[in-house]
Amino acid sequence: MDRLRLDLAHPLRSFGLELALDVGGEAVALAGPSGAGKTSVLRAVAGLLRPERGRVVLGAEVWLDTDRGVDLAPEDRSVGLVFQDHALFPHLTVAENVGFSGRARVEELLQRFRIAHLAGARPTELSGGERQRVALARSLARDPKVLLLDEPTASLDAHTRAAVRLELRDLLHEIDIPTLLVTHDFEDAAALAARVGVLVDGRLVQIGSPTDLVRAPADPFVASFTGGNLLAGRARRGDGGLTEVALDAGGLLFSTDAIDGRVGAVVHPWEVSVAREMPADSALNHVTAPIAALVPTGNRVRVRVGPLTAEVTAASVERLGLRPGEIVIATFKATATRLVPLA
Repeated sequence: MDRLRLDLAHPLRSFGLELALDVGGEAVALAGPSGAGKTSVLRAVAGLLRPERGRVVLGAEVWLDTDRGVDLAPEDRSVGLVFQDHALFPHLTVAENVGFSGRARVEELLQRFRIAHLAGARPTELSGGERQRVALARSLARDPKVLLLDEPTASLDAHTRAAVRLELRDLLHEIDIPTLLVTHDFEDAAALAARVGVLVDGRLVQIGSPTDLVRAPADPFVASFTGGNLLAGRARRGDGGLTEVALDAGGLLFSTDAIDGRVGAVVHPWEVSVAREMPADSALNHVTAPIAALVPTGNRVRVRVGPLTAEVTAASVERLGLRPGEIVIATFKATATRLVPLA
């Protein structure tokens, strides 16, 4: 299996894209806000964008080297690219769309993606999930050495997105080729990729496993992007290995991270418990406030309490009889509170 190596620099509308990345037989997600340069990376690898400076190499094959004047055409790069809008040909059937990239594997891929019964259908007759499967089958029909996915679930409804996410995860584990996917959704990135690179204004601010990003965010954006609550304040190291944080909004929090100065205190929703009375446990951090909102997410519920979002089971909400407007106590431990420097 060949490794994909890229080193790119290119001016975008309001900043410059600068990215170096090495991808083996794994899926790597480039995640972050819209307009950060993620899709430009895919286009540069696919040969649809010639960067101002760059090098793209797969194993011993040089696809792009601006210093040497090498720039292979898209059709000469062994890439399977799935566009965000799927880009299926509306006048072709499902089988013809898949066969457009290579006819040898059409029947196999139709069976593999469970769309053989749709072989004669047109794209306008398909659901969003079915169109996604056709686009994936077409991308693999040419036996690519690199797979590129642009916002693979963005155009799907929530129910379909969850199902396609599971299918994609299994596929990416199976194919064992360098895969780059871009997304603005951390849940997609965490479910699909072995490593996640957070791209902001054209630069990687952090790259690592999804767990690494959650446990040790490099900056406030990464903390928020991974779903953490972010509370600004000023930290001062105290006794007993604890750091005290005086919050800008009032009140104190405690963390086991050793840091002084302006910080963002980060705690993830699943680390926060909700109670009607002060719990008799070892947690040091407590926020008392009215419930602003209750948002179901599957069998769990996100509870907004003052500046915090807690994630608890639906059974807990029912047992406690939680309702918007009621005053409750949100509790979390000092060991679960990460501190990141603020400028």
